[in-house]
Amino acid sequence: MTWTIKKMTTKELLIKAKNAKAELTAVSVEEINNALNAMAQALIDNTDKILEANAKDVEKSRGVVSDVMIDRLSLSEERIEGMATGVRDVAKLPSPVGKVLKRNEPIKGLVVEKTSVALGVVAIIYESRPNVTSDAAALALKSGNVCVLRCGKEAHSSASAIVDALQSGLESVGLSKDLVLLVEDITRQSANELMTADGYVDLLIPRGGKGLITACLKNATVPCIQTGTGICHIYVDESADIDMALNIVENAKTSRPSVCNAEEVLVVNKNIAGEFLPKLKERIVDNRKENPVELRLDEEAQKIIDGTPAGADDFDTEFLDYILAVKIVDNVDEAIEHINTHSTGHSEAIVTSDSVSAEKFTKGIDSSSVYVNASTRFTDGGEFGLGCEMGISTQKLHARGPMGLEELNTYKYIIRGEGNIR
Repeated sequence: MTWTIKKMTTKELLIKAKNAKAELTAVSVEEINNALNAMAQALIDNTDKILEANAKDVEKSRGVVSDVMIDRLSLSEERIEGMATGVRDVAKLPSPVGKVLKRNEPIKGLVVEKTSVALGVVAIIYESRPNVTSDAAALALKSGNVCVLRCGKEAHSSASAIVDALQSGLESVGLSKDLVLLVEDITRQSANELMTADGYVDLLIPRGGKGLITACLKNATVPCIQTGTGICHIYVDESADIDMALNIVENAKTSRPSVCNAEEVLVVNKNIAGEFLPKLKERIVDNRKENPVELRLDEEAQKIIDGTPAGADDFDTEFLDYILAVKIVDNVDEAIEHINTHSTGHSEAIVTSDSVSAEKFTKGIDSSSVYVNASTRFTDGGEFGLGCEMGISTQKLHARGPMGLEELNTYKYIIRGEGNIR
């Protein structure tokens, strides 16, 4: 006889998550930290199983997605060790739950405390990055939330193996495995169910491409964070140190082009373009034996170096590949105007030796992270000292930039009196 294992429906899973939310309110910070360390160790202990599952995902995706997206999907022992380290780092961070944000006594004997509390059930819809699974679970748990994960079909086997490991870590210290749950349905129906799970999902975070984020913002009836899409710019000012600018642009574009904090557009001051662009082309095109960058040039840049003429959409595209659009401007004001017109509000940088230009840029750019003389690749929860991140919010309410523990809490007012009446 062949036994068929019935998959849990998304509604059944959400009921489990809601029940676990009530259980989690009674769990101490020490218990949470013990659980996180156990989850990290479980990732290491189950490395072979996770790699085996990941190999299946990678094999199915070859020839279907680009090589840079295969890199995004792929795991290794080193990457799994990095995931475990991220979970342990979160365990070391102070808990935001119960923190008194503000305290006052408006009338005698009546104390009002604005207190940080967990959101409840946090759902994350993400695509082909398996490491998001452990990052999201760790941050949700440390911030007092139940985590519901829904990954794309490309990474589902990997995510399933990772969640199995994380759940075994939870159970090893006496906590419910329902604190971290993975949606089994990988059709669009499950994503739609999470978007409309009023009363079950307290916050929905989409991590992925423009299509996913747009669908969530358009269809979600639960609170939803706008995240991720990164058309990141670097502006090379006329006073920039050439070598510094070359290093920053090369790092921002080529170190890992498939991630949202990679540079997609280079903006160059006309007074430095004649010297800078030929040196840049030599470094990231001519001298790169593997994955030379395709430069998509505006009309002025084409007069200086060879490349592909920029198309109508090239300054509004998140390439996630070895492609860089190049725009030449007259001054920092034009650079700011161009960036604010085409940016997705993620990360922008200026390379300059002029403090006036730097000040004007940081004040004028309307993005979540603005850099002076540094690569946009630092926009990351781990690099910002948050342990890891739930996502990068490109909106302004209630979170902006890399979302760590504090952004996964809300607050409530706790009022203590002495028989006060009004």
